[in-house]
Amino acid sequence: MDLILVARRMGPLEQIASELKAKYQVNVTCISCDLAEAGAPAQLQKEVGDKQIDILVYNAALSYIGPFEKNSIEHHNQMAQANMVTPMNLVQIFGAPMLKRGKGALILMASLAGFQGSGFLAGYAATKAFNRVLGESLWYEWKNRGVDVIACCAGATSTPNFLNTKPEKTSFFAPRVQGPDEVVKECFEQLGKQPSFVTGTGNKLASFIMQRLMPRRLAITIMGDTTRKMYRL
Repeated sequence: MDLILVARRMGPLEQIASELKAKYQVNVTCISCDLAEAGAPAQLQKEVGDKQIDILVYNAALSYIGPFEKNSIEHHNQMAQANMVTPMNLVQIFGAPMLKRGKGALILMASLAGFQGSGFLAGYAATKAFNRVLGESLWYEWKNRGVDVIACCAGATSTPNFLNTKPEKTSFFAPRVQGPDEVVKECFEQLGKQPSFVTGTGNKLASFIMQRLMPRRLAITIMGDTTRKMYRL
């Protein structure tokens, strides 16, 4: 498949594009765009132009780890834009043509943090809950119209941004950190089969226990305590 890659920095994008072109002999277009800006959806719509988008993957997010009140209002608003408003707009911009063609797929990255209140991740967790509910809702609306929608609810994943936060191991029983390739493989295996899913066996078990077996107050407390310990807050 030909690709359109979007990120803020053009340098890393072009490096990845060069590797993908050489390995897979596909066309790769790079677009520099800050998805936390209000004009991002319109910019992408203009730059993509009349190119047909068959699969949209929204895997960008801003996060803040720490006490809610110590984050700036400006950064809270940027998180809301990057994590909720921009993906919702892009789903409409590129999803509507898919519906007309009767074919396409949309993948929204959610998170285990969005299943319950998550202390010290309050804004991020809330935006990820939004993505899960949006994906599940559109799965129902579009499942008989040829467009597959899924919300991929990942746990800790060894992306550069995650590793840069220098998280500590919280306990022997904490779910294993997954590699990005594992998450991607699971996601495409589940696409078209269900509205949302949790990646990784350990994450699935932890999610089942916290959502089905624990009182909600206890699940919220465990999430907050875990984040506090993981980031030495």
